Amino acid sequence: MEEENQGNKETNPQSDSKPNENNRRPNSNTNRNNNSNAKPNANAANKGTNPNNANKNKNRSRNRRQPTPTDENLKTFVGKNQEAHKQRLNPHYKLDLNSKAKIRITPLGGLGEIGGNITVFETENEAILVDIGMSFPDEDMHGVDILVPDFTYLREIKHKIKAVIITHAHEDHIGAMPYLYKEMQFPIYATPLPLAMIGNKFDEHHIKECRKYFNPVVKREVYDIGEDFKVEWMHMTHSILDSSSLAITTEAGTIIHTGDFKIDHTPVDGYTADLHRLAHYGEKGVLCLLSDSTNSYNTIPTPSELSVAPALDRVFAKAEGRVLLSTFSSNIHRVFQAIQYGVKYGRKVCVIGRSMERNIEIAMQYDYIKLPKSIFVEPDQIANMNDKEILIVTTGSQGEPSSALFRMSIGEHRHVKIKPTDLIVLSSRAIPGNEGSISGMLNHLQRAGAKVASERDIHVSGHASMEEQKLMLRLVNPKFFLPVHGEYNHVMKHKETGIMCGVPERNIMLMTDGDQIEVAPKYMRKVKTVKTGKTYIDNQNNHQIEDDIILDRQKLASDGIVMLVAQVDGKHCKMQAKPKVTTFGIVADKQDKAFAKEMEDILENFLLHVKDGQIENPRALENDLRQIVRKHIFRKMKKYPLIVPHVLIS
Repeated sequence: MEEENQGNKETNPQSDSKPNENNRRPNSNTNRNNNSNAKPNANAANKGTNPNNANKNKNRSRNRRQPTPTDENLKTFVGKNQEAHKQRLNPHYKLDLNSKAKIRITPLGGLGEIGGNITVFETENEAILVDIGMSFPDEDMHGVDILVPDFTYLREIKHKIKAVIITHAHEDHIGAMPYLYKEMQFPIYATPLPLAMIGNKFDEHHIKECRKYFNPVVKREVYDIGEDFKVEWMHMTHSILDSSSLAITTEAGTIIHTGDFKIDHTPVDGYTADLHRLAHYGEKGVLCLLSDSTNSYNTIPTPSELSVAPALDRVFAKAEGRVLLSTFSSNIHRVFQAIQYGVKYGRKVCVIGRSMERNIEIAMQYDYIKLPKSIFVEPDQIANMNDKEILIVTTGSQGEPSSALFRMSIGEHRHVKIKPTDLIVLSSRAIPGNEGSISGMLNHLQRAGAKVASERDIHVSGHASMEEQKLMLRLVNPKFFLPVHGEYNHVMKHKETGIMCGVPERNIMLMTDGDQIEVAPKYMRKVKTVKTGKTYIDNQNNHQIEDDIILDRQKLASDGIVMLVAQVDGKHCKMQAKPKVTTFGIVADKQDKAFAKEMEDILENFLLHVKDGQIENPRALENDLRQIVRKHIFRKMKKYPLIVPHVLIS
């Protein structure tokens, strides 16, 4: 159709007065093109000399849009606004660069791992500790229940330490307090909930007298700690109540320590993160920021704790029998919401598990949550109640073998036996390393016939995602940045986020435990490395386990043990009888005799080549025998078992 219209335009000269509705280009353009095609050479020759063409060029230049004149006054204000942005975003302008003051920051735990958080802030004359947390052992740390930081460096600077500052009450921030306070005591500054939970720990460890060191604080008030430190607690949202970030002001400048955090705009208790106070310090000028790196890879903003409510509502609405909910005992708001929905659907609440009972009791005792006591029942009352009237809140979401839920799953709990009508709700995330134990517990629960809730929205993290980390960086606007709390890949990713938010790469340092970082208004540098490590604790008796015991246990587990008992004639260097050889984890039972014969031959050969006088030193003799047996077993089996020789000289 378009080609047909164009054809009509070219053949019908009258079409200039009647524009075609399907093609609105003026016909004059077509005619001009036709003329130019007919006489191309003439047009080209007359282009520069024809006065008509010159007039046309003048008309075109008159019609061309002229540039708007620049308002020099407005341009001046553009420059002024750019300078204002530069002043606002560049923290160099806010710090006293002439100051010679400096502060040293030394993490003794919490880096290269999840948990075990403890950091030393130190001036020339004084020091404070921020958090003293525990961590959990690896699978090969046999018989170890918890790990606490090595306090060697604290012993060296004990005379300088003025106080312990606590950000919040999670075990990885307060769990090692009793072990430190059995040895050293300092004033403790914290908000009420962390102090209440630390007090319970002191009671359990029979050091109630250490409660006298408690100093409760009010958020947004500044406290003088010694002569060199001023500390302010700022409210922060996290997966436990009464969490705080810290503003630590020294002569060198202000340091912001976020603690564990997320930015929850709709928390259950309505107490949002104190972003205004963070911005206040950012406006004044912040020397250094230490910020939580745990969720550095999560690009989606961390959902609000309140977002769990609809999923909990659906779970209770559909449940036909008992509901057993397990979560971290410290997540009081999660437990509080679950109890509210249990009561909504006519259920009584039974709390099982020592830590869960203790934490709910403290939260109610200090009015963090308010629940009528009439809704609670004792475990021995469950058997006489209708299943649809029961909500059991318990510990064990990580599959811990000693937890209440695990014992229920294997049928060893005194009051609760799993039924096919039970609904199990695990409202927590697996801590790295616990996936296997959780899976094993779920297998036990499902073999017993219980159903496990599969709602995805039944748990939310308590740590900041990348977007919340960006917000923290922008609010605080620090000159120097130290990512903390997490494994190396977490702090590395957080460093990238810091660079995106305008912190120069040269002003960011990735620390490991023991690194001592010196920060001053003009520089940040690593000055030395101090001794760090872990102390192994057996929870059954709250006693330390020595390092060599753990090494022996690991060797026993991986390589086994060989025990040799031989009676030797000291005069003739000969065995008086066949040696007794016992092995565990080396050879199968059916090969015991053959292995014992090998050891007998080795021992005979060894006695033939004993040096003069060596037979008179049983300890040296045993050490040499141990080395020979070890070499033989490694050559044959590629193992280094624990070897225990006993040579009896007669």
